[in-house]
Amino acid sequence: MGKFTHTLPIMVAFAATLGAAGSSVQAAQAAGGDNLLLHRVQQEQAMNLPGRGMSMGQVERRYGTPVRKLDARGGDSKAHPVINRWEYSNFIVYFEHQHVIHSVLNTPAGNNQHPANAG
Repeated sequence: MGKFTHTLPIMVAFAATLGAAGSSVQAAQAAGGDNLLLHRVQQEQAMNLPGRGMSMGQVERRYGTPVRKLDARGGDSKAHPVINRWEYSNFIVYFEHQHVIHSVLNTPAGNNQHPANAG
């Protein structure tokens, strides 16, 4: 056991160095992701997307007929209200019952590229 007592601190220091390097990579990846998210939010703000609280009728009058109205989801309980999604050429509008709750860009970088495939 005596021959391993000198190598143990070296192994611990090496492992700590690897852990710190991994943390730096993760931090850099997170910063890159934050920049992408910030850019996307700025794009959405500049596009004048349908605002929270607008009715379905108001959205359709202002932005025209959507490319596609996806099947409603939810509605099985008060905790799961009916959610409707309308797809336009460059954005998607989410409605709770008849009112907008969120609008997002329909970008290839986003996870909402093909809403019909999103269960």
